[in-house]
Amino acid sequence: MTLDARDRLKRRIVNRLTTRGQRLKPPQDEIVHANGVDLCIDAFGDPTHPAILLIMGSSGSMDWWEKDFCERLAAGSRFVIRYDQRDTGRSVSYPPGVPPYTFRDLAADAIGLLDSLGINRAHLVGISMGGAIAQLVALDQPDRVASLTLISTSPAGPGEPDLPGMSEDTLAQFETSEPDWSDRAAVIDYMLHLARASASDSRPFEEAAFRDLAGRVFDRTANIASSMTNHNVMDSGDRWRERLGEIQVPTLVVHGTEDPVLLYAHGVALASEIRGAELLTLDGTGHELPRAVWGVVVPAILTHTSGA
Repeated sequence: MTLDARDRLKRRIVNRLTTRGQRLKPPQDEIVHANGVDLCIDAFGDPTHPAILLIMGSSGSMDWWEKDFCERLAAGSRFVIRYDQRDTGRSVSYPPGVPPYTFRDLAADAIGLLDSLGINRAHLVGISMGGAIAQLVALDQPDRVASLTLISTSPAGPGEPDLPGMSEDTLAQFETSEPDWSDRAAVIDYMLHLARASASDSRPFEEAAFRDLAGRVFDRTANIASSMTNHNVMDSGDRWRERLGEIQVPTLVVHGTEDPVLLYAHGVALASEIRGAELLTLDGTGHELPRAVWGVVVPAILTHTSGA
């Protein structure tokens, strides 16, 4: 699709969202066809405003981008889109253990989603694996990316000799037995255990709020077993760390000093390997985006995405 064709498509979508001068609500929990598959999306704000595409990490549905967080971004005159990646939420799902897609397919899905919405360029905000997807999109489709915000992510996959890995204690916590995937309470407990293992010890863990969120995730996920396993076993493709110097778009790296999964050194390395990248350090924060840091992170994203 050419840029002119995308402009025409966006105008048609904006017209569809407007009737008799009254702007309708953006898509909410709506299935769209993108890159040959069905993906579920939510959107917040005015579609004529600059678009921010939120890309969640491994096994994470769009629910983990909490509604309040999205609304705070949208209040800053942004059109904010969150979506379920393959095998999460209400998007296309495959049998557990045999995903017929690769990491690069997930990156292509992000572009396909922008195409389906008629968006030429978007600000990409990715966390953990979602940050890696955003990097790859910026490298392979730079004309579609207005800026990058890379949260709790890394310039490379596991095993890089110059980057620290997880401690033995953290590894042991992630090696816990899988639950009975049909048992809602057991799955929520399992998610809670993984979240605690990923979080900082410097602030109280909001267990009640997390349980409520995990319950919503369970209830709207087509196949929770596939959701929790398939991203971990898909083909990750070729490395691209040596290409990071090619990224030309403004980049904000956000990383917690107490991240036990991708230690703070990963964020430092990522910021140093992308030309002109800015590093926002979140003291006392783990592999997470807790509500306690939104007061810093949301304004930083809005400032970072104000240039295009």
